[in-house]
Formats: sequence, structure tokens, C-alpha cells
Amino acid sequence: MPKVTLLTKIYSKAQVKKGGKVLRSLLQGLKVEARILEDTSGGWMRIELSGEDENIAVNHLAEEIGFCPTSLENVERFSTIKGYITALKKGRDEICVDIGVVSPSTVYATISLCYLQAQLADGRKLAMEKIVELFGFCENLPLTIKVFSIDKEKNHIDAALSEKQLNQYRNWQNSLLDRLIILGAPAYDVLSTLKNTELDRDVISVEPLGIFEHALVCKLGTDAAGLIPKIGKVLRNTTFTVFDPKKFCNF
Repeated sequence: MPKVTLLTKIYSKAQVKKGGKVLRSLLQGLKVEARILEDTSGGWMRIELSGEDENIAVNHLAEEIGFCPTSLENVERFSTIKGYITALKKGRDEICVDIGVVSPSTVYATISLCYLQAQLADGRKLAMEKIVELFGFCENLPLTIKVFSIDKEKNHIDAALSEKQLNQYRNWQNSLLDRLIILGAPAYDVLSTLKNTELDRDVISVEPLGIFEHALVCKLGTDAAGLIPKIGKVLRNTTFTVFDPKKFCNF
């Protein structure tokens, strides 16, 4: 019975059942059972698979979600990997991204302010707080990064945003449409909430950023921040952040 750590995080115990529902949907048609284990480090979703199709399920989950490297030894230079912003503190000149390295100790990838300035602001010397504001950075926001260097003696990973991540932000900017990013809710909860609150009239589509992370693409003229009070009443224990391309253009 293989055990794997998926590249997705569980925000609370209440999400364990919802995570199980998502996994059953992903593995529909396969003769396999997926059980979420309780010994997950750092909030990562660790599962055990059993059944005659368990190897097929492993390959399918690797393609659909991906697996954590778990050990620093498994992280390769110049590799691209998904992670989650963590330890976003004021006054720091870098952001930390959790990519699932938990053995023998937890190691985050760090993206320096100078990299962010070069990649997101054409080299302009913006303060970290301003970049955080313009791009809606917050804890548990998923990012795809590229690893530049690994120092195994100091347990340090130096990284930058990947080209895939930069393309996403370019597309978001060029669309001129607000995006409300919801962290901590599966797609079926997000869609049902939009329908029940009749906010689906203000949203063009729902872009998946992860199992529990989604970006609502707002219609032209719809203010993403204005949707938070109504959605927040239904989707409790979730985090909201906004990407406003107009704010970036005006700046």
C-alpha cells in the first residue's frame, strides 16, 4: 500500500472529509481506496492508497496534483515546483515558500526582494509591502517557483518565480479583470456558494489554483473586494485576497 504526500495542503481538520471527497472524484473509475493519514507534517496531505489499481492511481495523482519532494535530497537545481507562501512577515526582504521539504527538518525556499523586483516590477525598487499589496500575496497562496541554488549544509533553497507563474500574472494583468482568490475551499463549495448567493452573475469563471485554492474571474466593472462579505458569510474558515490589475496599472 503506497503512501504519498500530495502537493496540496489541508488548512483544518474539517477539510479532511472534503479532501477525501475530492480524491474520490479524481480516482473515480479506479479500483482503489485513498485514506488521508493524520501524521502529515506541515499541513501537507499525506495519503495511503490500497487496491488493485493503486499504481495507476499513484501515476494519475502525480500528473493531476504532484507529490512533495519531502527531503532536500529530492530537490534539484533549476527544477520547477509548486509551493505555498508561508511566514510572510513585515520588514523582511524575502518571502518563504513551503515546497514540502520536511525531512530531516523543514526547509523553505526563499525568494529575495531583488528577484521579485526584477520579475514583477521591471527592476523598480518597490518595497516588499507594495509588491505584496499589488499581487495579493498572503500566507497559503500557491506559487510555482524555480529553484536556483541549494545549500544542503545550511538547509537553504534560493528560488525565483517560475516562467509559468510569471505568465499567469501577465495574463491576469492583461485581462484587466479583478480576481478574488479564495484559499481553503474545494471547487464544489465555491461553485455552490456562487449559485446560492447569486454572485455567479458577477463571475465569468473559476480558475483552479489547487484543490483548495481558486481564483474567481470577475466581470468587467465588478470589484472583487466587494464580493468578500457575501461569500465570507458562507465560506467560513477561508482566506481571501484580491488581484486588481487596475491598481497595478495605475501604480
